[in-house]
Amino acid sequence: MSSCRPPESVSALSSLYLLSNLYMKEITTKHITALIPCYNEAQGIASVIESFPTQRLSLYGYKVSILVIDNNSTDNTADVARAHGAAVVHEAKKGKGNAMRRGFQAITPDTDYIVMLDGDNTYRPEEMLRLIELIDSGFCSVVLGSRLGGRTAKGSMNSISRAGNWLFSHLVRVLYRANVTDVLTGYFAWKREALEKLHPHLTSEGFAIEMEMVTKMARLGEEIYCVPITYNPRIGRSHLRPFYDGSRILWMLTKNLFWSPRPDLERLPIEQLSGSTPIKT
Repeated sequence: MSSCRPPESVSALSSLYLLSNLYMKEITTKHITALIPCYNEAQGIASVIESFPTQRLSLYGYKVSILVIDNNSTDNTADVARAHGAAVVHEAKKGKGNAMRRGFQAITPDTDYIVMLDGDNTYRPEEMLRLIELIDSGFCSVVLGSRLGGRTAKGSMNSISRAGNWLFSHLVRVLYRANVTDVLTGYFAWKREALEKLHPHLTSEGFAIEMEMVTKMARLGEEIYCVPITYNPRIGRSHLRPFYDGSRILWMLTKNLFWSPRPDLERLPIEQLSGSTPIKT
């Protein structure tokens, strides 16, 4: 009777190869810092943190640090995040733009790639590798997770938001020649160098931050691409005000048509801009 069991010498060689491969990955590990801006997201943040595919990413040679930016929450978002293993920094001034700039300042010097996603469980951390692999391969410097080009679950995006997002994305493609299909997504990935070029020029305080980042990255000449992602209904109450925030997003799109970077702010190290010691995770 034949056996499917390989000869012991072959098994030994296979084991040696696997160990060698894992060892090489260990000494060439790249560091991803995941930023999660939160305002009163105690209901959803635990699920987001627990969904990070830490072990799977480690097999591909990545380690992940999770940094929650508590944007002056009135619930126990920060406590829940810490209890589930995330580092937490605080930004007292409300607004997603303020929270993101605080998060950028807290990135550690050994970070290679930065990912941004929300703390309301709408985005899937399990899909992070889809964004990172395009950057790591050298294909581009910035990747956006596209909800409109991916799988949008029932009840996750109303018709007004969908129509507005489609319109804004179309205008950015036409006016900025940027290859994007979802300009208002909250799922981003950057090479560190790309974020160091962008960060000094960010000024948005609220939900116009995504439009500011995409339009200014286009003006800075970054290679931006989108990949399809899953978008689920949020856990907890939405803080977006469609018409108020929409008007500011439109203004950001319009004014950045005439924007050009200040040469004295070109690619400063992120930690140099913060004036403080980066947060260790």
